[in-house]
Amino acid sequence: MIDALLTALQTVLQPLPLFLILAGILTGIIMGSIPGMTATMTIAVLLSFTFGMDPGNGMMLLLGVYGGAVFAGSIPAILIRTPGTPAAAATIFDGYPLSQKGEAGRAIRISVISSFIGGMISVFALIFLSPVIADFALEFRSPEFFALALFGLTIIASVSGNSVAKGMISGLMGMLLATIGLDPITAHQRFTYDIPQLYQGVEFIAVMIGLFGIAEGLHRYSEGITTNRQVEQEINGYLPSLSDVKSVLPISLGTGVLGTLVGSIPGAGGDIASFLTYNEAKRWFDSDKNPFGEGNILGVASAESGNNASTGGALVPTFTLGIPGDTVSAVLIGALLIHNIQPGPELYTDHMDLLYTIFVGFGVIYVLILILGLAGVHYWVRIISIPSHYLWPGILVLCVIGSIALRSAVFDAWVMLIAGIVGFLLRQRAYPLAPMVLGLILGPIAETNFRRSLTISDGSYMIFLESHIALFFLMLCALALARPAYQSMSGFTDSS
Repeated sequence: MIDALLTALQTVLQPLPLFLILAGILTGIIMGSIPGMTATMTIAVLLSFTFGMDPGNGMMLLLGVYGGAVFAGSIPAILIRTPGTPAAAATIFDGYPLSQKGEAGRAIRISVISSFIGGMISVFALIFLSPVIADFALEFRSPEFFALALFGLTIIASVSGNSVAKGMISGLMGMLLATIGLDPITAHQRFTYDIPQLYQGVEFIAVMIGLFGIAEGLHRYSEGITTNRQVEQEINGYLPSLSDVKSVLPISLGTGVLGTLVGSIPGAGGDIASFLTYNEAKRWFDSDKNPFGEGNILGVASAESGNNASTGGALVPTFTLGIPGDTVSAVLIGALLIHNIQPGPELYTDHMDLLYTIFVGFGVIYVLILILGLAGVHYWVRIISIPSHYLWPGILVLCVIGSIALRSAVFDAWVMLIAGIVGFLLRQRAYPLAPMVLGLILGPIAETNFRRSLTISDGSYMIFLESHIALFFLMLCALALARPAYQSMSGFTDSS
């Protein structure tokens, strides 16, 4: 294996593959930092450019876009409270407060370091543990997916701020919004009102752009866009401090492992991985001295390590089983099929050279993301030094472009605008917006797999207890809900 990896490294470091990797990373960073311009859409557009390439070179370009876009989603999340990609939504919680404190440069550096750590953990897992992880991912059926989604919904309590009740209302609004469209089991119309554009449901990314991008813009305008609200940012140097690296290293390693496991579950993706890893980090490392949600670098590190680790995790079932781990890996399967290469067990027997080239290339990609990410901190931080009356109109225009580009539908821009107005009104009344995003993401997964499980079992709820994995996640749900209840009871007893 070592000889094969060294040979692959020599191949990847040739001028053409290295150029394609750099081009892919830079394209991914640019597109990932624009709200709505997802990695999936960018890779799908670039797919046609790889038709005449060697399969290895084509994969270098596409994987460079993948890694660059997932990392770059954190840049607008930290600077302007608008995630560039869905996977960066959890980075807002602590990244944006750091920016408000004048520590945007520090937050982006931590994001770069944690993205590198999470990405490299997933690369090593891809190389050495992919068959084992793939076997674990295959155990997930409807009951397991329901239990995982239910566990994810318990995160609402952690991201609800000072009012769990308002967080629950926000989360339920997101789940209600997710029911719009065709019933996943019977295909009956639900809340579509004979509007054809709603048959496919509400576009999640358009809603997210509205809730965070448009709502934040409306909030800025309501306070007076010409008001000088810019915070002087610390951007000295290119490297994070040694103390910051030491503090985020353990949590980045732990959430990197968890993010890889979550990413390897088909359909989970980086958005679920980032929320789960952020929540677990908050559960274990939150403190009164430096609470999560108020500018804790551990929050940035956990979210970014988790969502970048999910990239390699998603490639595990893609390469070992031919099952896409997320939407990006589904496009990557198409890229391989164009060259008559079938992902799955045969990839490990008939195309080992290509496989090792992909493994090593993905590692090189994250090394270059580390270098380019740290080198570009000065330029990205200066974005928020642009006068507000120039900056925010430009951001709002990009939000409109990003929402329309998703499906080439102006209807999605209207969805984004309505979501932005609703998000602005909720924010004015101190309702947290993150629970709505969680409800929108996890609600359909929980509903579909709950109903499918009961259909399989003829209505018996024992199907959720017969699976060890589902039972494990249900027990975690109980513990997650029992902890705040216990703390509430303890506080009531102490006050008595």
